Amino acid sequence: MINTLIKNIQEKNAPIVVGLDPMMNYIPEHIKKAAFEEYGETLKGAAEAIWVYNKGIIDATYDLIPAVKPQIAMYEQFGIEGLIAFHRTCAYAKEKGLVVIGDIKRGDIGSTSAAYAVGHLGRVEVGSKRYVGFDEDFVTVNPYLGTDGVKPFVDICKEENKGIFVLVKTSNPSSGEFQDKLVDGRPLYELVAEKVVEWGNECMGDTYSNVGCVVGATYPEMGKVLRKLMPKTYILVPGYGAQGGKAEDLVHYFNDDGLGAIVNSSRGIIAAYKQEKYASFGEENYAEASRQAVVDMIEDINGALGK
Repeated sequence: MINTLIKNIQEKNAPIVVGLDPMMNYIPEHIKKAAFEEYGETLKGAAEAIWVYNKGIIDATYDLIPAVKPQIAMYEQFGIEGLIAFHRTCAYAKEKGLVVIGDIKRGDIGSTSAAYAVGHLGRVEVGSKRYVGFDEDFVTVNPYLGTDGVKPFVDICKEENKGIFVLVKTSNPSSGEFQDKLVDGRPLYELVAEKVVEWGNECMGDTYSNVGCVVGATYPEMGKVLRKLMPKTYILVPGYGAQGGKAEDLVHYFNDDGLGAIVNSSRGIIAAYKQEKYASFGEENYAEASRQAVVDMIEDINGALGK
């Protein structure tokens, strides 16, 4: 699957991913009004609004971007109806030729970890038949429980040609409470990075591994070190834009081949119409504002990379 992601990135010259992390206050009033008129102010009404909103953004940007990253918590808060919207979003994005990175941050052990892996990346057995569940192409994985928690995902990746992104150094301010602690004189995130390389060696694509990692844009110096530790590991980079990460900070996340990293932006794109820069588009044209934000982000990242 990493080969497919790289192919999409190269064809569109866009090392970015759009985070589909919908909040109800991001969704334009005309979309909510239509959904509530049909289903009432219910969980189903909320889920319908989310789906229509996501579809508009996908329709406006799919020709520019290689991938989307829906964050499952934003859907789970609406219960089963929200998960249906998550599933519809993933399926529709794949129909449009996009790689889907399910931001689920799962981390457990044994049969529980295996069940998560099967549900999101693999196929579940029902009698004599096998079915896909959510069927993302990649998912994010929390490595805190060690190899027991990650290996079931790697096994499914090998079976299904899928991939994972393992949390190594996250972009949030308190990440250092654990991730930066020294173990035998080295920060914990470096030790996790070495395990990511070990797991990734079992699941290689042509050049890069199907086992990628997450390193926040807000810690560029750490990103520079981690890039050297993980030369064949694709880095998913959150924290660009709204969280303070700048394009010039991200140069060292990439390898000399111009590959090796994919930069995420969520509300900076999906709620672009709320920004002063894109306010002229208005609520009705929220998707066009998102498209322009994508164009600007690609130009910003590629400019910093000298492309």
